[in-house]
Amino acid sequence: MQHIVMVVALGLVALGVFVALAGFVKRMGLHIDGAQVFIWVWLAASLVNGAVGVMYANIPVGNEVAAFIPIFAIPAAAAWFVSRYVTHG
Repeated sequence: MQHIVMVVALGLVALGVFVALAGFVKRMGLHIDGAQVFIWVWLAASLVNGAVGVMYANIPVGNEVAAFIPIFAIPAAAAWFVSRYVTHG
């Protein structure tokens, strides 16, 4: 459980970084939705996290699937909210 909370917190911090970088790039004339980009990067990172757990930490696949759900879904839902209601008004 501690690992899940830690990874979700890391995901929320990463979301903030993506949104901040998108704001910086926007001032240069490029429009990038950092929250939408984050969702795809976070999906890949969440899948890698699960694969490492199964292959190197010998965690059962069922446990990793159960952990994947909040690890991916909470930061992804926050990113969707930011993309929909915060960055676009």
